[in-house]
Amino acid sequence: MSFWVYILECADGSYYVGHTDNLEKRLAEHVQNTFKCYTSCRLPVKLVFCSEFSTRDDAFARERQIKGWSRRKKQALIVGDWTGLVKYSKGKMTYPSTSSG
Repeated sequence: MSFWVYILECADGSYYVGHTDNLEKRLAEHVQNTFKCYTSCRLPVKLVFCSEFSTRDDAFARERQIKGWSRRKKQALIVGDWTGLVKYSKGKMTYPSTSSG
């Protein structure tokens, strides 16, 4: 059995991250507004990313990880910008010095 992590882009430009064991069914539930959730008032939604996992635990861990990411880092993942993924990682950012010395 396969498990999926997916990212939807909502009509308001926000992203929804979820996981499921049946991607096609879950997407249909979002589109048909079957369950009241984050996407309910942000239709239509568009699938912009998905990744397959062999266990639910792995998929859930990845979902939680992605949910903690900044918007820019999610966008880097969506477009496959691996350099951006590193650049936008917490703790990887460099800031200019504010000292005068």
